[in-house]
Amino acid sequence: METIKGKTAFVTGAASGVGLGIAKALGKAGANIVIADVRQKAIDEALPWFAENNIPATGVVVDVTSEEAYAKAADEAQRVFGNIHILCNNAGVEAPMVPVWQNTAKDVDFIVGVNIKGVLNGIRTIVPRMLAHGEPSHIVSTASQSGISVVPGAALYCMTKGGVISLMETLACDLRGTNIGASVYAPGPVKGNLSVSSKEVRPADLSDPASAAPAAPPPPPPPPAPTTGDPHTDGFVAPPAFDFDSLTMPAEIAGERVVRGIERGDLYIFTHSEFKEGAKKRAEAQLRGYPDEAPNPTFMQLFSFLVNNPIYDGQTQVPAFPKK
Repeated sequence: METIKGKTAFVTGAASGVGLGIAKALGKAGANIVIADVRQKAIDEALPWFAENNIPATGVVVDVTSEEAYAKAADEAQRVFGNIHILCNNAGVEAPMVPVWQNTAKDVDFIVGVNIKGVLNGIRTIVPRMLAHGEPSHIVSTASQSGISVVPGAALYCMTKGGVISLMETLACDLRGTNIGASVYAPGPVKGNLSVSSKEVRPADLSDPASAAPAAPPPPPPPPAPTTGDPHTDGFVAPPAFDFDSLTMPAEIAGERVVRGIERGDLYIFTHSEFKEGAKKRAEAQLRGYPDEAPNPTFMQLFSFLVNNPIYDGQTQVPAFPKK
């Protein structure tokens, strides 16, 4: 999309955290904002900021796991602002971080319902409306760096976020020839409240005491510098403590990268260049997994749609983000 100004953006999970950062950034870029969230209280707390900044915004309550509820929310958004041009499938949850065999069936139903089915419901509900109105539009779905650089003990989360990446790559293929763009947003550490909101939105019928298994305890803090004068320990200095909060990106700044990705038509929207080397190692490991054999030219020609997807050719190098 060449411009966001005057467009309507429907953002799920937008009442707090990463979603609210995306909504604020889109609003500053000139979009009308639909705060779609399952928590009415959180919507009520989020909306005043938009009013204070003279950004048109409305809130709709939606359970993204329900296709019927999604359609009603889309109808309400269109009643207020007209056509929807930007869909941000951002609503997501996490499950307890334990080895996957310790996760319960209810953990699976909860996280797959929101992180996978919720994204599918957004696409299935909004894309036909975009195609019908025919105006330039764009879809962004929030995955995570954890869909690329997996995290031990987070198999369910990594699986669902990896699935969103593949889903959006395929959607981009299916939308070729239309004026609807598709991006996958895979942020690194961003200031948010996923752990808190996941507990808030988990429905009673999917609650399970067994899912509360604790994660592995954190490592003990480094010992303080000794002051005993012992020659074996004299001069030892404990490693400096890191302020992890200072290394997490503010949600609104991360949201500005979504705005830029939409305007550029990027397939991939990332936040942290620090993950680039790990992604490269993963890709190289995958390449080493293929047999060291000459490809069959006939196979390459017959199955060209499988072995060389042109959707990847459109991703250009993303420049450094302007420092503030």
